[in-house]
Amino acid sequence: MHRLREALTAGLTGSPRPLYPGAVALVVRDGSRQPTVAVGDALRYEDADGTELPIGMRVAMRKETVFDVASLTKLFTATVLMTLVEDGLLALDGPIAEHLPSFAAGDRRAVTLRHLLSHTSGLPDLLRLWTDWPNPAARRRAVLEAPLKSPPGTAFEYSCIGYVVAGFLAERVSRRTLPELVQERICRPLGLADTGYLPSVDRVARAAATEYQPHLGRGMVRGSVHDESSWSLGGTVGNAGIFSTAADLARFGETLRRGGEVDGTRILRDATVSEMLRDQLPEEIDPGFRHGLGFRIGDATFMGGLAASGAVGHTGFTGTSLMIDPTRSLVVVLLTNRVHPSRDWSDIAAVRRRVAEVAATDGAATDGAATKERPA
Repeated sequence: MHRLREALTAGLTGSPRPLYPGAVALVVRDGSRQPTVAVGDALRYEDADGTELPIGMRVAMRKETVFDVASLTKLFTATVLMTLVEDGLLALDGPIAEHLPSFAAGDRRAVTLRHLLSHTSGLPDLLRLWTDWPNPAARRRAVLEAPLKSPPGTAFEYSCIGYVVAGFLAERVSRRTLPELVQERICRPLGLADTGYLPSVDRVARAAATEYQPHLGRGMVRGSVHDESSWSLGGTVGNAGIFSTAADLARFGETLRRGGEVDGTRILRDATVSEMLRDQLPEEIDPGFRHGLGFRIGDATFMGGLAASGAVGHTGFTGTSLMIDPTRSLVVVLLTNRVHPSRDWSDIAAVRRRVAEVAATDGAATDGAATKERPA
């Protein structure tokens, strides 16, 4: 725990500015949750120039701080969709045009759920939904009608648009909203009380601030989704919008490390989880890492030394990450508010790698007892 705290504290300094105002990290080793480490502030600045709030108005970072986890949302979206596959409502390799008619022409007819979840659908990475379309209905049409950049299955293109489509697909086949699906199929069974879309008032009060966004008329964003695409669609889509805590994310990660079951509660079959964590990319597609269904595999840019053993995980633009190393029985959660007050302030890849290294090399915590009464 001492080395982990050192790694996080180092990010509170930097030149010309700190890497982030605050951070929370949690490691689960062999099913035992190590003491959570929290440093710095959840709320520190009042504008994008870095004007600091008076001491009495700042909010300290705590282990219970709620974070906008940004693209970690994609892991929840992928998990929900795989539950729908298990229920027979979707086929992993069936054309999504069976459910979304806008995919019924040309190369679009070949797009499958597997393509969406592995970022090989050919859909673009991003559309400027918040500026180029006037309302949520028009933005939804733009997403569903977005032209492909490449034929499905021929290229890797990290696509937030693909995951927005995936969320729409889940809602269409289940006749439930994505927030309802996340709660019913993941959060409620696992007891993730602090995880979900559109946080309640009490969770907003515990939230880490993100970015100052006057160009969108939002001011300092806190407790509302940071991602502009998600925000412009109401904050409840498949690419971003979920808020969570370190403890909840660790439990979610531990459930997947154990093959979809923890404490006698199963959300996915073992074979389904194995498929999610398996490399889905054709050999000729090489973006510098491998990719499963939702999960990135062996990406040293944020996993550091864990990448060599085939660790899986994901990052979030706001400064979040989740790593799972099955060979070491390890789950690593790192949550920062690195976009507070501006996304242009820092790159935390080195901190992510350092936290992974510490988690991989540290034994049991030396200055706090691990929690063994239930897996995280």
